[in-house]
Amino acid sequence: MESLLSPFYSVIDRLLPLAFAEPAFMKRAILAVLFVAPAAAAVGLPLVQFRMAFFSDAIGHSAFTGVALGVLLGIHPLLTMVAFGLFVAYSITMVKGRTGLSPDTVIGVFFSTVIALGIAVISAQKGLTRNLQSYLYGDLLAISDAEVLWMAALFLAVAVYLSIAFNRILLLGVHEGFARSLGVRGRALEISFSLVVALVVTTAIRAVGILLVTALLVVPAAAARNIAREAAAAFWTAIAISLASGVAGIAASYYLDTATGATIVLVAAACFALTALLRHVRGETA
Repeated sequence: MESLLSPFYSVIDRLLPLAFAEPAFMKRAILAVLFVAPAAAAVGLPLVQFRMAFFSDAIGHSAFTGVALGVLLGIHPLLTMVAFGLFVAYSITMVKGRTGLSPDTVIGVFFSTVIALGIAVISAQKGLTRNLQSYLYGDLLAISDAEVLWMAALFLAVAVYLSIAFNRILLLGVHEGFARSLGVRGRALEISFSLVVALVVTTAIRAVGILLVTALLVVPAAAARNIAREAAAAFWTAIAISLASGVAGIAASYYLDTATGATIVLVAAACFALTALLRHVRGETA
């Protein structure tokens, strides 16, 4: 697997001839961020646009239960985390569509339920807590070549999906009736998008952890919305901010000896603050 990634590592050596990028584990971390950060920002933009950030938070916390179930059943936690996240995403979308309840209400019900289930599983099996640490806080520097390849595959899948569905997702969110009149299959699109979000969230958890994964989706997208007026500009701005935050966060964590995932989120938050200030200044001079 390392041979598949060698060309990428060579590119990193040429583009970042700095001390922090020399160790192999740092190269893997940088490459992981280059794949997962833009995917997270891209799916995060519609979530921010339509005020659905709570959805990604619910999926992120469902991963807590998925990991606990995996450890309990003797199955690799990454598999159960992804599977359970997909199940929760599908269930939220279906229940929302069939009950007519508001999205926040349905998400709140599932959010509470999956957290309660996770706590129940952990409390029933003493000693599970220590197995959850790396998933709660993330462990970007311990990512393997296989996980980097999985993130690369996810990046490609998200790119293909959004190239087909992004405009329809935005249209559905702005005016559902008009979108349906143009032939957009609303329910199928909602389900597919929720599953893509679940895949991105559960994959990104390995980088920044359950507690911070929502920030990886929401903060770059929110920062982009501060300064970009059109959807296309916001899309590419969010990706640029996520990539810059990821690489800068890794570098800062190396020199400051801080948690990598948390540092990435803090850099992204700083970008949000700067764009919010810029928006305020624009408003004053307009």
